[in-house]
Amino acid sequence: MIDPKRLLADTQAEAKLVLASLRERLDEVFALQQALESEHKEAKEAGRTADTFTAWLEERLEQVAANWVLACVFVRFLEDNGLVETPRLSGPGDRLARARDEETVYFRKHPDHSARDYLQDVFRQAASLPGMADLLGEGKNQLWTLGPTGDGARSLLEFWRRRGEAGEIVHGFTDSALDTRFLGDLYQDLSEFARKRYALLQTPDFVEEFLLDRTLSPAIAEFGLAKTSVVDPACGSGHFLLGAFERLIRCYQREEPSTPLPALAQRVLDQVAGVDLNPFATAIARFRLLVAALRVCGLTRLALAPNLRPQVATGDALLHGSRRDDGRTGTRTIPGFNPFHHS
Repeated sequence: MIDPKRLLADTQAEAKLVLASLRERLDEVFALQQALESEHKEAKEAGRTADTFTAWLEERLEQVAANWVLACVFVRFLEDNGLVETPRLSGPGDRLARARDEETVYFRKHPDHSARDYLQDVFRQAASLPGMADLLGEGKNQLWTLGPTGDGARSLLEFWRRRGEAGEIVHGFTDSALDTRFLGDLYQDLSEFARKRYALLQTPDFVEEFLLDRTLSPAIAEFGLAKTSVVDPACGSGHFLLGAFERLIRCYQREEPSTPLPALAQRVLDQVAGVDLNPFATAIARFRLLVAALRVCGLTRLALAPNLRPQVATGDALLHGSRRDDGRTGTRTIPGFNPFHHS
């Protein structure tokens, strides 16, 4: 069972430990520092940042630390809800022992590897599942930019295996309703740095419903279901996207009761799109939409699902468009920039 308040408090503390471990490893491996300096220089020359390297690096490290923790949360949610057959991080009851067995088998095959390598292998396997490549794949998630030290990764791994006084797993994720709203709390408060920089704040349910009642529902009535789409240019953790998805899928189920649910789910995912500056916000939004689609399809194993593709991108929605014909400054186009290319 998910305890959102305790999960938030404990992951905040764990994210700080991961951040410290990232800094330690960056000091140890000069090549990693060089790679990040080159990336910052390229970003500055392309006009994607005006920050100094120090400020840019601080933000990057905060984002990477948050993504290491969130990647574990995604995997744990899949594990505890049976969406993956074999647990590799943790789990209630016998599943914790099975996760430890999986780790033992891994290190027998790779005796020179560290806990960081093991976690990265867990993420690679998860990324190979339908719908997960854009979420956890190499080149798609900032966690691949830099990993913690071996000891730091071991601390993170054991964090998910902690037991309470009664022997239960402290942070379990079993939820028959597959409710992902708890991820919004993590989005808002996991990183104090990100919260201040991006002014993170969850949208209350009543506000979401109020706005969708006055925008999406009238649009469907006026333009028709198939021609109605939703774009949230600052989607955060995806509350509006989830609300729009649920409304659209209900409409389709009423209008096309004989159409296979996976086809309807992907159709709605194609009509709902989001953009956000914050990489771990878009990771959460993607994951929430994926889980919502799985729930609609009635799928209990992610491996058996079609390759569902949420339309969520990391980027600045204000930098997509064209200059005004009268020569005045408007939104500007970044050559080659596509806000719905997952990067």
